Amino acid sequence: MQLGRYRSNGTGIMAGTALIVVAGMVDLGQAHSPFERPFHTVPSWDQTLPTEERFVVLENFNSEAVLDQNTGLVWERASETGLADWKAAKSSCLNKTIGGQRGWRLPAIVELTSLLDPSNQDSGSMLPSGHPFLSNPSGFYWSASADGDPSKAWHLHLSNGHVHMTSKVSAFKVWCVRGGSGADQ
Repeated sequence: MQLGRYRSNGTGIMAGTALIVVAGMVDLGQAHSPFERPFHTVPSWDQTLPTEERFVVLENFNSEAVLDQNTGLVWERASETGLADWKAAKSSCLNKTIGGQRGWRLPAIVELTSLLDPSNQDSGSMLPSGHPFLSNPSGFYWSASADGDPSKAWHLHLSNGHVHMTSKVSAFKVWCVRGGSGADQ
């Protein structure tokens, strides 16, 4: 067991709150935890959790958002079903209110692909079985990632897990995320 102090990264969230870490789990305490359960894994991109432990539907977001405990990212529970070009997709996320919260963005391509379960290849949706997302998330999704050519961006085909670079005027679905660094915004 490890006892430590949380240091604010400038957001002021939980500054000075004691954290108790036991075998990779963190006790945030009932008063500070926005989650249903008091223990959650420390987000780490090198861990693998069973689906029932990986995703937590956030009641304090009116059950409209899902925490991915593998990555620490919060996803909208129901992605948009309509199609948008890349600029409209970015704008949609930036202007969105989900569960009474702002601060949403288009995910980086590595964040979007982190949702995939490779064992579900060509199954209509490569999300893990038993995931809590709504609106039958399948099809093509925009990412915020754009390399080199300013007229193109990466997108994900959720049905087979393939990523492709395409013209930003193409029309794909939008799935917004919150948290993380958004490094290739």
